[in-house]
Amino acid sequence: MSECVHPGQPCLPETREGQEFGPSPFEAGQMPPHGSGFPGDVLERIDPWCWRIPRRFRAGMRVEGRVFASERLLPAILADLSLFQCVNVAALPGIRTASLVMPDVHQGYGFPIGGVAAMGLNDGVVSPGGVGFDISCGVRLLISSLTEAEIRPELRALLRTLVDAIPLGVGSQAKVSLSPGELDTILREGLPALLVRGLASEEDLLACEMGGHCPEADPDCVSPEAKARGRGQLGSLGSGNHFLEIQVVERVFHPPLAERFGLGLGQVVVMLHSGSRGLGHQVASDYIRLMGAVMAREGIVLPDRQLACAPIGSSEGRRYMAAMAAASHFAWCNRQMLTEQVRAAFFRHFKATLRTLYDVSHNMARVEGHQGEDGQRHNLLVHRKGATRAFPAGHVELSAPFRETGHPVLVPGDMGRASYVLVGLPGAMARTFGSVCHGAGRLLSRTAARRLQRCDQLEARLAAAGVMVYGASRRGVAEEAPEAYKDIEAVVDVLTGAGLARRVARLRPIGVLKG
Repeated sequence: MSECVHPGQPCLPETREGQEFGPSPFEAGQMPPHGSGFPGDVLERIDPWCWRIPRRFRAGMRVEGRVFASERLLPAILADLSLFQCVNVAALPGIRTASLVMPDVHQGYGFPIGGVAAMGLNDGVVSPGGVGFDISCGVRLLISSLTEAEIRPELRALLRTLVDAIPLGVGSQAKVSLSPGELDTILREGLPALLVRGLASEEDLLACEMGGHCPEADPDCVSPEAKARGRGQLGSLGSGNHFLEIQVVERVFHPPLAERFGLGLGQVVVMLHSGSRGLGHQVASDYIRLMGAVMAREGIVLPDRQLACAPIGSSEGRRYMAAMAAASHFAWCNRQMLTEQVRAAFFRHFKATLRTLYDVSHNMARVEGHQGEDGQRHNLLVHRKGATRAFPAGHVELSAPFRETGHPVLVPGDMGRASYVLVGLPGAMARTFGSVCHGAGRLLSRTAARRLQRCDQLEARLAAAGVMVYGASRRGVAEEAPEAYKDIEAVVDVLTGAGLARRVARLRPIGVLKG
């Protein structure tokens, strides 16, 4: 049985890319009308899992586009404007090798969601549209020693405890609001700020991308409006596609890696998906507006003003990087506070403890070392918009627990099917700047998803399949129907077929909190 606990609430603005700015403002003559598909005959097949958009497709492309997809996924990808956005990204100054899109790609603000682009530090730009409005939105996986049989009798009560503890939905506020000084400490220090307060462990930091800390973070680069939006939201889930899922390890594909990660067949795990909430959204909005003037000053002309950008070394570029890092700190701490609520609920019901397996972000831009087409190693600014790192074993940036395995790559699917734990392979470093997709990727708009089935019918169908759903709104649950997403199996097939990642385990949902 499933239920909605706050019926009638709409989705949060920060979960809808570009909502604040209205329809996509493509320049006349550069883009087709909304809904026009990309011409499939332009694509040149590189191999069964990758396609090329040649530079000759449109004047101004500095590099080619590359599309990681299968023939099964390609029709949906061609149907929206995401590949036109891939072409637009290829026009950004300083872009290297190719404008890349992952198999979960769909239309976003400026960059497609599922887009990856690497920029040279001396001649390149940073674009907030290449990061997204929910800065450092990401996924964390917690693992327990419990089995499905052990928690099933208490599952409904457990979910109710979590609903009572975790703020969900529109404008949701945490139970404790941070003082201005406390918020600045979070924005400056990231997860280490919670460590000294006993709200995180050393193990949590080792299991978080970059240890939950970016040295360039500066709260002075975050506007008062952004801080005001975030002050009461630390430890809240948000809405839209954000979720908390109780899952079961349904299948193990690589037993040695699964054992190293502590994953076993039938084991209960918890997946969290949330980000920087209103604070990150405001940071993106502030700097997108600022960079419009920077482009005019620098003489940067682009096919889509949603790609507003600034030279990486400019004062505006450096300030955005510092603000983005601060928002990343807020997102990591937000997921950590959610983790503490989940741990408390599991201890209350089962006297069980939960360990963080990994926390990985999918809306970030980071300076990283990569081998260029000249065979030399270069420091590049890698934008990942709806894409996640997939660094393989031996990578210099991996923390000690993952140096011999590669870090876990967390790829959520949908609330009716499955999610995956993967690891990156050397092929990802060679082909995608160490990147893979961040999920299954939307197939239908939220409006189209609501037309598929009434919320009560969807909830009943999921309940019959053994999935309990608690949502902040009936509308929000309907918008996240499984059919609104691409098939996660087809998406992961591309990652493995292209040599970007390896399957470790598949996770089946049994209890879901939807924001």
